[in-house]
Amino acid sequence: MTDPRPPRPAPPPRTTSDDSAKVEDVTGAQSLVRALEEVGVEVVFGMPGGAILPAYDPLMDSTKVRHVLVRHEQGAGHAAEGYAAATGKVGVCMATSGPGATNLVTALADAHMDSVPIVAITGQVGSAAIGTDAFQEADIRGITMPITKHNYLITDPDDIPRAIAEAFHIAATGRPGPVLVDITKDALQATTSFSWPPRMDLPGYRPVIKPHGKQIREAARLINAARRPVFYLGGGVVRARASEQLRELVELTQIPLVTTLMGRGVVPDDHPLHLGMPGMHGSVSAVTALQKADLIIALGVRFDDRVTGKLATFAPLAKVIHADIDPAEIGKNRVADVPIVGDVKEVVTDLHAELSAAGFTPDYDAWHTESRGWKETYPIGYQTPESGLLAPQYVIERIGALSGPEATYVSGVGQHQMWAAQFIQYQRPNAWLNSGGLGTMGYCVPAAMGAKVAEPERVVWGIDGDGCFQMTNQELATCVINKIPIKIAVINNSSLGMVRQWQTLFYNERYSNTDLHTSAGAARIPDFVKLAEAYGCVGLRCESVDDVDATIEKALSINDVPVIVDFVVCRDAMVWPMVPAGVSNDEIMYARGVSPVWDREENAVEEQADLTATLMANEGDAR
Repeated sequence: MTDPRPPRPAPPPRTTSDDSAKVEDVTGAQSLVRALEEVGVEVVFGMPGGAILPAYDPLMDSTKVRHVLVRHEQGAGHAAEGYAAATGKVGVCMATSGPGATNLVTALADAHMDSVPIVAITGQVGSAAIGTDAFQEADIRGITMPITKHNYLITDPDDIPRAIAEAFHIAATGRPGPVLVDITKDALQATTSFSWPPRMDLPGYRPVIKPHGKQIREAARLINAARRPVFYLGGGVVRARASEQLRELVELTQIPLVTTLMGRGVVPDDHPLHLGMPGMHGSVSAVTALQKADLIIALGVRFDDRVTGKLATFAPLAKVIHADIDPAEIGKNRVADVPIVGDVKEVVTDLHAELSAAGFTPDYDAWHTESRGWKETYPIGYQTPESGLLAPQYVIERIGALSGPEATYVSGVGQHQMWAAQFIQYQRPNAWLNSGGLGTMGYCVPAAMGAKVAEPERVVWGIDGDGCFQMTNQELATCVINKIPIKIAVINNSSLGMVRQWQTLFYNERYSNTDLHTSAGAARIPDFVKLAEAYGCVGLRCESVDDVDATIEKALSINDVPVIVDFVVCRDAMVWPMVPAGVSNDEIMYARGVSPVWDREENAVEEQADLTATLMANEGDAR
């Protein structure tokens, strides 16, 4: 399958303003809007306020830039993320000074952790008032310094075009990420001239794109020598648009692969070499393959704690090839035997060429048999609750099956996020959007809104929890007014589900402050169907397994307004497998009280599988 997304936007050419015609006597605000038009911005998600108000006046006259008025600035930031993650284009959000700007902080931190290219434009109090604790003043540049790739405070209107050009260049190139441009109110109001393209001045910013040939050759040597290699693939492969090249490398090498939470879909789930998702709630086959590997080929990953478990015991037998465009990631958590700095697409292309030229012939039959055995013995699954309530895994599985691989799935954070990662089959990159690094509750609704604006022809499902949904559901008003017909499946277990799961397992079932009272018969607080209708959406409810498919099909048939489906599910369902925090991945639990037994005779594998099934049936817990 070819990558359907547009190429990464090229930066403005480096030239002097003398090479293009000047437009005299414009305000800084008009210069800002012109600059946004020139860099190709199509949509801005934002909310006006005093300091940014001068920019909103000329924005009203733009025929190229659409503004979507959100109900909360955090929603603007997440919508910009969803827009960017769905397309690879730079997402844009806008807010005023003080609380408007600080409401963007969570989204900026989220984009920073997950390498999402967004530009946030904020108004600031007048330059003379900076540092005086003026009304709605906040040092947003200082606040966001640790969570942006770069940021600006603009006090001179002449600097606005250059700052915008540089911001979009920095956000989209190298390791993508957020950039903030803070502009004082007097700079927006002052008279200036506009010319394009401006001269960019970024002497210290030179991302390494092309990998070093020596490192490629050494990586190829290790691949040739390995007997139990594994591709460990992360979100960096998605951001680099390297899916097609990667699949060619996988076909050449026949090396088994795992895809992280952020890398889902970079290789189709039904690929015979795909072992699943590694990590705290990854598949037994993926976690075990990394633990048993003698070589890990890590592409666009961070070796984060949710994948490695106890770092000292992670993949003890493996040498590591680690390729990333951000040199700070290489060796940060796990020492790399072969460090490769460069764009993942270039790395993969060069590795393919090097191995092909050397006449590489894969010989991993024994490794394939072993790793496939883990996948067959310990599949991802779940048990139907004896209570008769809906299994949340079944609901999510059916949403994926009925909506298909061309839909986009956006999740909140928690149990429903893990189930959506496990039980929907992802066949293309960017079909799965979620908050991976920061784990932001409230991400789903506005990010789904942004993804639908970016690709209106696609079905966009938000898969949210009843806790997450209540954090940002005010953006349903934005969706209705702007005709953005997303679909939201609220996986309603009347709980903060993942916290409740930990309370069950590690706090003696002491459920302190995790009951949300959202599915308690007549006393639903709130009633999600009534809430949906109050916002002008279609509200549906499903409580029976017999109604699941019909409810999903009805939601799919409505494409003119948002649809909210309240799926009332069993609150005792848990996410399995699980590696408890801080322990070795060797201690992965397949279900509650059940762990795989390794290094046993072949016939014992079948015995353990039978025992596992028996224990699961007796236990009654969802896995």
